[in-house]
Parts: sequence; structure tokens; C-alpha cells
Amino acid sequence: MKIAIMSDSHDNIPRIDQMLGILTKENIKIIIHCGDVCAPGVMKYLAQKFEGDIYLSLGNVDGDHEMMKKMTSKDTKNIKLFEEFGEIEIDNIKIAFTHFPESAKELAKTDKYNFVFYGHTHKPWEEKINNCKVLNPGTLAGLFNKSTFAILDTKTKITKLIVL
Repeated sequence: MKIAIMSDSHDNIPRIDQMLGILTKENIKIIIHCGDVCAPGVMKYLAQKFEGDIYLSLGNVDGDHEMMKKMTSKDTKNIKLFEEFGEIEIDNIKIAFTHFPESAKELAKTDKYNFVFYGHTHKPWEEKINNCKVLNPGTLAGLFNKSTFAILDTKTKITKLIVL
């Protein structure tokens, strides 16, 4: 199975649409978003355009946290929202995700996860902490760096950076 990892989309609908086109071609049914969607309406847009599951960790410029929480219970049922960090297991791979790099490094040091994803810096980055791969998919919005996201293949455990 392939999973999309994204962060810092910052209300950039054209880039979200571009990424969704790639996800459709790749038959990707899960998105992990490491925060900074920004507007609740854009979170709703993403949920309506993507038919699969979306796991979202809140970031520092996500607008109205309370509204986003309310929307996940009625308007965006395919989004599971996490405030500080989220954790999921897919194909026996333990994954944590957060917005902030410091939190990601602390999560990786626990040795509970195979992968930890984060955002915030807008810079694609990959490193290994103990037995955990820590990855920042960069900024989908293309702010301060090229527009990027990543794909994790759970069979091969290989991640690939996609530049839009």
C-alpha cells in the first residue's frame, strides 16, 4: 500500500488539486497531513475531494481549531484530527506524525515507531534516529521552497519525495 505524506499546504488549492491528481494515478487511499492546512474550509475541501482516509495533526497556523474539530464530526468524516501528534499502524508499520520537528525527534527516540513524519520548516528532510526514519515532506504550498510531498510504500518501506 502507498500512503501520501504532506504538510504545510497553507490553503493552496491548486497545489492540493495537483497532488490529488497524482494520488489518483498512484491509487493512494490514505493521506497523513502534518499540519498547517490553515482554513477550516480548505480542510473541508480536501476531505470532499479525497475519498480515502486523512489523518491530520494540527499545526501552528491552522486557523480555528475548534471549528476544525467540529467539522471532523459532521462535514469531514474521513478526517481523523489530532492536536499534538497522531499515531497509526498500517501494514504492521507503526507511524507517528506531528507538526513540529522537536516533537518528531522526541517521538522517534521512544523506539515505538518505524516512521515519524513532521512539517513546519517547509524543508524536505530525512534522518534516522535509532531504528526510526524521521521525515519532513516539505511544503505542499511551495512557500520558501519547492512544492513537495512524499509517498511511503508500506511493502518496501521506501519513501519517495515528489516535487510538483
